Amino acid sequence: MFLFRRRKASIPDVLPVHIGIIMDGNGRWAKKRALPRQAGHRYGAQTFRTITKHCEKRGIKYLTVYAFSTENWKRPASEVNAIMKLFKEYLRESLTDFTKENIRTCFIGDFSPFTPEIRNLMKQAEELTKDKTGLCLNIAINYGGREEITQAARCLAKEVEQGILSPDDINDEQIASRLYTAGQPDPDLILRPSGEFRTSNFLLWQSAYAEYLYMDVLWPDFKPADLDRALEEYARRNRRFGGI
Repeated sequence: MFLFRRRKASIPDVLPVHIGIIMDGNGRWAKKRALPRQAGHRYGAQTFRTITKHCEKRGIKYLTVYAFSTENWKRPASEVNAIMKLFKEYLRESLTDFTKENIRTCFIGDFSPFTPEIRNLMKQAEELTKDKTGLCLNIAINYGGREEITQAARCLAKEVEQGILSPDDINDEQIASRLYTAGQPDPDLILRPSGEFRTSNFLLWQSAYAEYLYMDVLWPDFKPADLDRALEEYARRNRRFGGI
């Protein structure tokens, strides 16, 4: 595994088409400063906005950020409520903020636990930005990679049961077309700030050949310069996809 530390970077000619980011370290950032965990999430939300706009500026076509996992419901209710409040604030702001940018907003995950108000705001954000031609921003919210694959398998099973498909028709392409990211390229680069070495159930199917970069910086401290250094490291990687 590669733990990436800060240093000066230049902007390479070879860029990833699709970047995934596990936005990790908000709680530890707050603890280091004797602040409540909610403060870490608020600062992390500001970083998310800054990095999203920087990705669009750099010409990245797809960005998928891990905002809230299916396992995050196990956290204290006060923390979950604070995250949901921040998410609602972001959705309201995005209706005026990101609409000024050439950024298309999409949401991936299981939305059934969210209130009708939140689901309606998500729908509005997607509708208002659907014709944008720049960065496609996927916000993974109540998302889990295993659950995503499970729902794809369930969908295929129903189609076999209905006689739409034969079991022999099921292949990689059939599964990929029923994932939340159907129609999008797989991520080329996955970033995990905070120094942790885990995938945490993020884009399990899609990241089969992604380059991983584990970065020794907590998410609220993550700067555009850190992203630029990650892009420089990606350009040095030799992607063989199982070949020589």
